[in-house]
Amino acid sequence: MEQKYAICRVAVAPLRAAASDKAEITTQLLFGDHVEVLERAEPWYRIRTGFDDYEGWMDFKQLAVLTEQQYHHYDTCDELVPLGVDNTAIASDGSKYYLAPSSSLPEYANGYCTIGEEKFKLSFEPHLASAASPTDDVVTFALFFLNAPYLWGGRTLFGIDCSGFSQAVLKLAGIVIKRDAAQQAEQGTLVNFLQQVQPGDLAFFDNAEGRIIHVGIMLNAHEIIHASGRVRIDRIDDQGIYNAELGRYSHRLRIIKRFI
Repeated sequence: MEQKYAICRVAVAPLRAAASDKAEITTQLLFGDHVEVLERAEPWYRIRTGFDDYEGWMDFKQLAVLTEQQYHHYDTCDELVPLGVDNTAIASDGSKYYLAPSSSLPEYANGYCTIGEEKFKLSFEPHLASAASPTDDVVTFALFFLNAPYLWGGRTLFGIDCSGFSQAVLKLAGIVIKRDAAQQAEQGTLVNFLQQVQPGDLAFFDNAEGRIIHVGIMLNAHEIIHASGRVRIDRIDDQGIYNAELGRYSHRLRIIKRFI
C-alpha cells in the first residue's frame, strides 16, 4: 500500500522548495515531526507537516512509516525535548540521536518514545508543554537560544531563523503557531500600544512594501529578543528595533500580537 503518512526519524532534516538537493531549504523537520505524504518522486516526497501545515520536499529515507491512526494521534503529543544540548535518544542498535529542544516525543512512556515501529530510550525527562506556562517560563525558553546563529529555514540551537525561533519558544509553552512570520502575524490578539506588552508577546516588522518580514519576542516594553545575524537582545520603541552595534534602526515595527 502506498505510504500516506510518515514521521521524521532523524534529529533534523531539511525541507526544500523543490525535489533537489540544490533547492532552497525552507524549513527543517525535527525528530518526531509527523507528516502527510502528498506526492512521490523518489527519492523525494512532497509532504505537509501535521504541526503547522507547511509543505515542501524531503528525502524519503529520513522518514519512517505511520498509520493514519498514529498520524492523527500525534496531533496531541505534549511531551517535548527540553532545553539542553545533550538530550539523546538511543535507538535499538545502541546508536545515539542528539535531539533539538522542542522536538516531539511521540507515544512517550516509561522513558521511551516511538518513531514508527522503533522505540528509543531517552536520556532525559521530557518537557510537558502547557498552554498555562507563565510568561517567566517563556522568557526562559527564549533566552536559551541567545547567540544561536541565524540560518534561513533553521529551527535549532545551531541555526535558526526569526519565525523558527518564535515558533519553537511558543511550542515549548504549549502554543501552536504557523511557521512563517507573515502567517504568525495573522494569529493571536492585537496589542494596541507598546507600553501594554507582556513578556512573550510577538512583535512583527514590515518592509517598504508593507510585507511582514520579521518577528521577535518581547521581553518587556523596551527590549526584544530576535534572530537577526544571531539570536540577540535589542532595544525597541514605537519606531522599531534599534541595533546599537549598527547605530541605526534595523527593523520597522508594524504590529504586536499576544498568544499567551
